[in-house]
Amino acid sequence: MSLTFHWFLPTNGDSRHVVGGGHGTPATSSGRDRPPSIGYLSQIAAAAEDLGFTGALTPTGAWCEDAWLTTAMVSQRTERLKFLVAFRPGSVSPTLAAQMAATFQNRTGGRLLVNVVTGGESHEQRAYGDFLDKDARYARTDEFLGVVRRLWDGERVSLDGAHVRVEDALLARVPEPRPGIYFGGSSRAAGAVAARHSDVYLTWGEPPAAVAEKIAWIRTLAGKKEGRHVRFGIRLHVITRDTAEEAWAEARRLLDGFDPETVRAVQSGLARSESEGQRRMLALHGGERDGLEIHPNLWAGIGLVRGGAGTALVGSHDEVADRIAEYHGLGIEEFVLSGYPHLEEAYWFGEGVLPRLRARGLWRHPFRAEDPGSADAGQTVARTPVAAAGSAR
Repeated sequence: MSLTFHWFLPTNGDSRHVVGGGHGTPATSSGRDRPPSIGYLSQIAAAAEDLGFTGALTPTGAWCEDAWLTTAMVSQRTERLKFLVAFRPGSVSPTLAAQMAATFQNRTGGRLLVNVVTGGESHEQRAYGDFLDKDARYARTDEFLGVVRRLWDGERVSLDGAHVRVEDALLARVPEPRPGIYFGGSSRAAGAVAARHSDVYLTWGEPPAAVAEKIAWIRTLAGKKEGRHVRFGIRLHVITRDTAEEAWAEARRLLDGFDPETVRAVQSGLARSESEGQRRMLALHGGERDGLEIHPNLWAGIGLVRGGAGTALVGSHDEVADRIAEYHGLGIEEFVLSGYPHLEEAYWFGEGVLPRLRARGLWRHPFRAEDPGSADAGQTVARTPVAAAGSAR
């Protein structure tokens, strides 16, 4: 089985430093930001497509650009790359969400994946007019996804639920194929929803032992209680170089750019988070700059200034490939990766790590027909690039 890799579209801006944001914290950077223009995001998407990433995740929240509109625009600058669009059930009706997804899927030739984000911060949800508490939000997500999945299957749906009410809903055209549903969450309420509705359960980058526990938890819920099979993915940053020394030097450079006052402010904000996943991220570093390598090649430094995914794989290309193989051994099949800046780091990973995984039989390029015996193996199908986004080393 070939592993699946996704990249990230930084719709909150990019930089040679860590750009923060998420879980109620403002976007932060120490400067030299690259605005999230359609031109720049299209460069990243084109690079990801050429290198062999299957899709690209876009975040959701007040701290970034809208994921639906941005990816719809960028999709017109690419040919095969899929878009893992994050959105929150509380901000749109299930019928409209199902229709939007169907339109996106049918207009792009099946290039939509959806990342359903229940929302872990009540104060941020209230800014969008959502005043439910966390448990109620998960209950609503359960009802929401039940309606959406039935509509995508072509059913006519009526529901008078505790949080969702629709009558005689029907799509004029269903999505072809049905978009995959990606879902994450570490709380008990999240686990039940993931088991019932997700195609891929996503976890943030915790040490392998903790990830193995999550996989066992969701497998039990999905298999024994729901009779379903769920795949597993992991969300990580990555810093990979020709040597381990170069990679860790880059990690230290990023860490040196973290202003102490910014770290204190971000950590204070994240400490108020209602998200169990965010609590687990914070516990990995405790707000301290020392002891950040929490497992071989797993660095928790990103989480000092960024909400959400806060760990990075750091090391030589071989070491990063080893860690990916280790997570795969636990049951992880999909990797959602990112790095600063996203354009250059896509090339470091795509040209450094992916060939090593291909040599191990763990990955193949999703958009290329390869002949292992040919000197031209790995050449892409002819296409017109969006921009000349060469490998920046």
